[in-house]
Amino acid sequence: MALDILISSDHGGVNLKSILVSYLKTNGFNVRDLGPYEASASVDYPDYAAKLANEMQQYNFKGILICGSGIGMSIAINRYEWVRGALVHDETTARLCREHNDANVIILGGRILGEFTAISCVNIFLNTSFLGGRHQKRINKLRNSKMIMPPQENKNASG
Repeated sequence: MALDILISSDHGGVNLKSILVSYLKTNGFNVRDLGPYEASASVDYPDYAAKLANEMQQYNFKGILICGSGIGMSIAINRYEWVRGALVHDETTARLCREHNDANVIILGGRILGEFTAISCVNIFLNTSFLGGRHQKRINKLRNSKMIMPPQENKNASG
């Protein structure tokens, strides 16, 4: 059974998005491209992050977001409690965001990453499993902010 993927961007990510859509479809993934489709028209990244987040809540798919740097999309998508979005720059961060953080959205900088690095990161993201174990406790804390306790300072420790 093919994995279903949601993908969206702003105008700064349209070119990389089209490369990834083509690559993913060629490799048997079911891809839902949520737009935009033209790089020439400026759009607002929070709108496209919201579109992807709403689809994720309904269908529980993994997601890919792209903007110029990846930073704006990263800020926007992590406002939704059912999303764990990770801004990824290389293969190591792509692997760790799945293994340690159970990220369900990978975020890429369309003006930062080359297409081969982006494809490699997406492949790793889609094919890496969450390790669970000691990492699960941390994910549970993210789901319930009441569980997050600031560390107590040791007043006797020297600085």
